[in-house]
Amino acid sequence: MVSTPPDLRPIVISGPSGVGKGTLIQRLFDAHPNIFGLTTSHTTRKPRPGEIDGFTYFFVSPAEFSSLRSQGALVEHAYFSGNYYGTSKQTIDDQVRKGLVVVLDIEIHGVKQMKENPSNDARYIFIKPPSFEALEMRLRNRGTENEEDIQKRLAQAKAELEYADSQGNHDKIIVNDSIEKAYEELHEFIFG
Repeated sequence: MVSTPPDLRPIVISGPSGVGKGTLIQRLFDAHPNIFGLTTSHTTRKPRPGEIDGFTYFFVSPAEFSSLRSQGALVEHAYFSGNYYGTSKQTIDDQVRKGLVVVLDIEIHGVKQMKENPSNDARYIFIKPPSFEALEMRLRNRGTENEEDIQKRLAQAKAELEYADSQGNHDKIIVNDSIEKAYEELHEFIFG
């Protein structure tokens, strides 16, 4: 079993909400403990039941978020469904200092922002649903969002899929029609 990937650059994983990014990332972490580190994003969103400040997210006020953004402390940030989300340079550095390969789970605007800054040397993976209809079914079956939120997520998904289809925006595109197959592709890309 390979202990560390040959390429230690951060791994940016993006894709529409409900496509299975979280499941794939969790499998990667479970299969390779102490190799990968997730960044903890900042958000102005209120915590949901069971979420822990500093672990699930850093829950901050809009003023605190604005301050981080104006100081250039964020490598990416976005506004979605009435809240700001962003990844700080500090959270990436914290994982690297621990000797971990950083994994970022971010949306497409964040990917674009990271790619605009040449100092963000990373590998970009997009997880794609087998079809738009399959994605909609997954979102509805989760039962975590109301209809308005589902419609916002589907609109966002259309934009993300269009961006993914543009040549050169990602190093690897994985279609998640089977979690086993998708995980094999992810693992091969990272460790191959």
